[in-house]
Amino acid sequence: MSSVSVPLFPLSNVVLFRGCLDPLHIFGLRYRQMTEATLEAERLIGMVTVRPEAREEMGGNPPIYAVGCAGFITDHERLPDGRYNIVLRGVKRFRVESESAPDCERLYRLADARWLDDPDGGSADERTGLREGVLGHLRRLAHRSQGGEEVSLAELGELDDGAFTNSLCQALGLPAEEKQSLLEAASITERLTQLEGLLAFHLAGLGSSHPGGASTVH
Repeated sequence: MSSVSVPLFPLSNVVLFRGCLDPLHIFGLRYRQMTEATLEAERLIGMVTVRPEAREEMGGNPPIYAVGCAGFITDHERLPDGRYNIVLRGVKRFRVESESAPDCERLYRLADARWLDDPDGGSADERTGLREGVLGHLRRLAHRSQGGEEVSLAELGELDDGAFTNSLCQALGLPAEEKQSLLEAASITERLTQLEGLLAFHLAGLGSSHPGGASTVH
């Protein structure tokens, strides 16, 4: 498969999933330039996550995970001072094959990447069982934590397996490293299996923490 050119937007705490929306405020000069160029082209931005050990290097060109998700700009607003408010919709995962560093004219990073598919994998029965497990964990987490649910479990039940899995991966307050691992899963079934395991892990942590202890899942 031939490579595609993707402008990169590295962030330390955002992981985008296919089919999900993510509102972003664009203020840095390099990313304002990137947004302007993207709006004049295919409106695609490659969202990638900075490796945790490099989060203090955000002002430069910190190392990133190789797998990201391209987002299509569905809405944008250019502010008087040149900043942007945009909304991205995740459209397709990609793997960075090589990268062109910024130069005197192009301030942002540009990747040669290849697209990655998101096959279902496994069987429909397997995914049904995993979905039931995930929903059960979410009910128990919502009961044990004192915050409300961020997603409607009834609405989740109406989604297909891919949208169900990706919506939860995007919405839940999991650490960025865990979300990155979910993004890198080779299939929807594998991603759903990992998600079920992560929720079970956080649920066990809630059960062993002292009353009022915080959880990363909300």
